[in-house]
Amino acid sequence: MKKILIIGSLLILHNNIKSQETIYPVKKQTESVYITNATIHVGDGNKIENGTIKIKNGKIEEVGTDIKVEKENTKVYDAKGKQVYPGLILPMSTLGLQEIIGIRSMQDFYELGEWNSNIRSISAYNADSKIINTLRSNGILLAHTAPQGSLIGGLSSMVQLDAWNEEDAGYKTDIGMNFYMPSMVSRPMGRGFGMGNQSGDPVKEALNKVEEVKNFFREAKSYIESTPIKKNLKLEATRNLFNKKAKLFIHCDQVKQILLTIDFVREFNFDVVIVGGSESWQVADLLKQNNISVILSQLLELPEVEDDDIDQIFKVPAVLEKAGVLFCINDDDSQNRGRNLAFNAGIAAAYGLDKEKSISAITYNTAKILGIEDKTGSIMVGKDANIIITEGDILDMKNSNVIKGYIQGREIELNDKHKQLYERYKYKYAIK
Repeated sequence: MKKILIIGSLLILHNNIKSQETIYPVKKQTESVYITNATIHVGDGNKIENGTIKIKNGKIEEVGTDIKVEKENTKVYDAKGKQVYPGLILPMSTLGLQEIIGIRSMQDFYELGEWNSNIRSISAYNADSKIINTLRSNGILLAHTAPQGSLIGGLSSMVQLDAWNEEDAGYKTDIGMNFYMPSMVSRPMGRGFGMGNQSGDPVKEALNKVEEVKNFFREAKSYIESTPIKKNLKLEATRNLFNKKAKLFIHCDQVKQILLTIDFVREFNFDVVIVGGSESWQVADLLKQNNISVILSQLLELPEVEDDDIDQIFKVPAVLEKAGVLFCINDDDSQNRGRNLAFNAGIAAAYGLDKEKSISAITYNTAKILGIEDKTGSIMVGKDANIIITEGDILDMKNSNVIKGYIQGREIELNDKHKQLYERYKYKYAIK
């Protein structure tokens, strides 16, 4: 009887070892790691064949083809035939703020009211989200998580995806404020500005709202330049916009909205990033002239204007690259939750964007736009060892398979709920 109990206990323990709840954050790197004989995609548009990477104390210490591998206190991984990339970066998301769509208690990304400049996404970030591990399995090691709202959503932060809590996760906090610009197009079924009220002029109403936002920032500028007797939290939250330690993320797609974005840059001299940007290709030269970067939210969608080519959105990255606009690619599909990030970049590669530049659009370019290029985004000496190793091309949905991941030098577990369910039902139906 004792033997049966012991065997049963061991079986339960074995089944639970790899469960989502027991995938712990990894301890700090203690021994040097060498990744050898690899095809290294640096992230800045360059590639190193048969290269070696040395990782020590969480940092990339050496990268190249003539690196001597030490024998003591080291771990060597032979990556012959494998591809090595910087860890992918999800440039805009509600990760850790929204778990299951449609269940109010599992959504903490939206605040009531229009003026929420002092709301901080990092304060509500859930490091135990089940979604996090599914992103890691797809090569995403860092994410930008942002609060949403009807106008001023609040402050967003960068998180690394191997953490116990929001304090561990914070990679760079409060990197920008989010402004959700009202639409200037009247749409049926309540999709336009005014939530279905089509009695007014949507352009006029939107311009009035934008003017209110400008007045808010004008008031904030006066507040910051003065010595206020009483602290105003909503105005105080804008301080880093004016000293350029944070960026203003303006969520918009339409050309009219983008032109208003340029007006913001000229009046307030903010570092501005457009989020969405499906029509940005039409004003690419203006974006370049005003040093405005773009986060392309979604490539798998229909064009905004019915006269556009059906595949116009696929060609936008190549157009922006040709114009010299700094841009990156996102996966904003609410069903994917970011998991198709690499494959969106693969679409860009198929529609005119150089392949290594497509990799940059989900690594190094993203790091530049989010202000973390000094720490990550490329496989360069001195940067955090945020690295993934794959069998097959990371951009190719057919053969991409992430087999190893390192966050700040720590080799992370790549199991997740999806893989567990896959194995469970393979077993149930005796599928080999």
